[in-house]
Amino acid sequence: MLDALSSEERLLLMKFVCAFAWTDLEIRDAERRFVERLANRLELGKDEREQVEQWLHVAPPPGEVDPSLVPPEHRRAFIESVRALIYVDGEVDPDEREQFERLRNALSG
Repeated sequence: MLDALSSEERLLLMKFVCAFAWTDLEIRDAERRFVERLANRLELGKDEREQVEQWLHVAPPPGEVDPSLVPPEHRRAFIESVRALIYVDGEVDPDEREQFERLRNALSG
């Protein structure tokens, strides 16, 4: 599923994942490890990894995390990746759940 993403789509996925990691205003160690594993799985290049690291220090601007940018054929991959991130630390904050439901509805509609 993730193998079908283009380089641009892989970076967009990472932007979404990092944005969701910031939903509770704190990047936890488990979330950081998840992001690192996902970056490895996606085989991101050096420049892309540096960008991801920046997003882990400062959240991506909300206007750049737009569900309409996600290609229809990859919506499931985005939903599943974000879902995995919000559950990775064992705690789902109410804001995380609400934001995830918004994303899921936007990508499912």
